[in-house]
Formats: sequence, C-alpha cells, structure tokens
Amino acid sequence: MAMTIPQTMRASQWSTIKGGIEKNLRVNTNAKLPKNANSLPAKVAEFFPFLLSKPATPCLDFSGTVVATTLAHLKPGELVFGKTEPPAFGALGEYVVVGKAGCVPVPNGVSLKQAACVGVTGLTSYQCIAPYVKAGDKVFINGGSGGTGTFGIQIAKALGCHVTTTCSGPNVELCKSLGADEVIDYRSNDVLSTLKRSGKQYDLFYDTVWASPALYWNSQHYLKPSARFVTIAGSPSIGTVVELLKVFLWPTMLGGGQRKFVFHTAASKAADYEAIAKMMAEGKVKAVIEKVFELEQADQAFAHLKSGRTKGKLLVRVGGE
Repeated sequence: MAMTIPQTMRASQWSTIKGGIEKNLRVNTNAKLPKNANSLPAKVAEFFPFLLSKPATPCLDFSGTVVATTLAHLKPGELVFGKTEPPAFGALGEYVVVGKAGCVPVPNGVSLKQAACVGVTGLTSYQCIAPYVKAGDKVFINGGSGGTGTFGIQIAKALGCHVTTTCSGPNVELCKSLGADEVIDYRSNDVLSTLKRSGKQYDLFYDTVWASPALYWNSQHYLKPSARFVTIAGSPSIGTVVELLKVFLWPTMLGGGQRKFVFHTAASKAADYEAIAKMMAEGKVKAVIEKVFELEQADQAFAHLKSGRTKGKLLVRVGGE
C-alpha cells in the first residue's frame, strides 16, 4: 500500500548557471514532483545547461523512505539508498524517482546519513577496485582523502589488499585511520618520483584526480604487466580530452602506454550496492562526512565542493530522518 504523496514538494533548484550553480540555487517550496528527467549532476549541468528543463534540481546520491513502488523486493515505509537515474535525477528534492538498479535497502545498523553518501562515490570506488583485485594484491589510490578516495581505501582493505595512497599533509592521519598502509604527502613528495624510487610493483592503480597524465605514461615503472590503471577523473577541457585520446589511440609499439588503461563511469548495479551495504553493516566501510548542510544551504555545499578541499563527503539534509 502506497503512502500519501503531496502534489508538490520542497527542492533546491536553479534556472540559470551564470556565475556557477552555487550562486543560483534557490529553495522552491512548490516544486513539481519528478516524473521525467529534469536535471543532471552539477558538473554536467554547468557545461550543458541547454539540455535541461528549468527549474532544474541537481544531485544523484540519496537515502530515504519508499513512499510508492512497483518493485517486488521493496515496500512502502522501507529505508533505501542509491542514486537516481535518467529519466529521474533531482536528489535535492523531497521526492525522487529511482530505477531498480539504483535502489537497495539500507542495512540494519547503518544510518540514513551514512547510506546517503554511497550513491556515486561508494559505487564508483567499488566498481574500480573489486573486479580487478584479490586478497593480498597491492593497490595504489591516487587521491585518498576525497569522497571516492576515502571509500576506495576502505573497500580495498575490506577485500584484503595492501593500500598505498596520496593526500596532502593535513589528511595523512585521516587516510591512515581508514586503513591505508602507506600514505604519500603529494605536497612534499613528487608522486611519480616516489613510485619509481620505491621499486614496488602494484596490481592496480586507482586514480581519482588525474593530476598528471605522466603517471600513466610511466606506469610500467610501478605497475605489474597484468595490472590496470583505472581513472575516473579529468576536467571537461580540451586538454584532458586530447590526453585521453592519446592514451586510447597511441599504440604501445609506437611509444604509447605500456599498461592497460580504464576510464570508468559508475553504472548503477544493485548487486554492487548490496556488496557495499554488507561491508558497511560489518563495520568494514563507513562514509567520511565532513559537514551536513540544510536544504537552504545547498548553495554553500556546492561552493565548498568546488573548492576541491573536501574531506570525504558533504551532505544536504532535504527532509527529516
């Protein structure tokens, strides 16, 4: 039996991106309930605003309560988490429409705040690590203190791997507290030079920042022949596109990359969310939450996120818990 659903909802929305989304978000207390696609993640929205109907509601990650469902494995009143999918983005609204692959139950003992952080970054890290490693493997995570990195460290450790990561000096202890066996301060040590000097051979390089393509071009110095260099990052710029095209198209025999390169974009998969949920329920993985904002402060959350100095995740509380 479905719960009562109002005709409108509260949502943080924007109608223009001039000056950045963070300068244009406003709380609409009479927003239409989601039916069709009306928003995209912040980075995409800023570069392709013409794709969206206005006003648009950003964000993908969510946790909340089922109010109505056609899915047999869920029921009204059940707590769930995941990420929204086309044609229903808009997680900064009180109601979202979610597909089967992007919505699973919140496990016992895990809070809605914790579950809300998994949607994109937790899933991304799981999909970038789990398929490529086994217990005992050595994993290098470039960028360990952000949203994907903090999940990555813990997921790799939960899978039985030895983890080396990078971060700035103030975040070294955070990364160690999450289980990192070795931490490199990238501000005081050149990462590539450090990797070459170490003589270590890793089974997986998980790049969350794409700070320098040189790390890939020199990956044969620190990655085993069977290893993969997996990245999720890169600004939507011409320079980044050119570098990625080089990586994909430049043949190894003509001086191209010597190791397998993977550019990963997370795809919702219920089994992967369930695996992460199990790790969280067992206390092996937790979300690192720097700050929780109210819906009226969503603009501040985006401004802080764009600064590039976030430790773990930022949350926006849309409704009650």
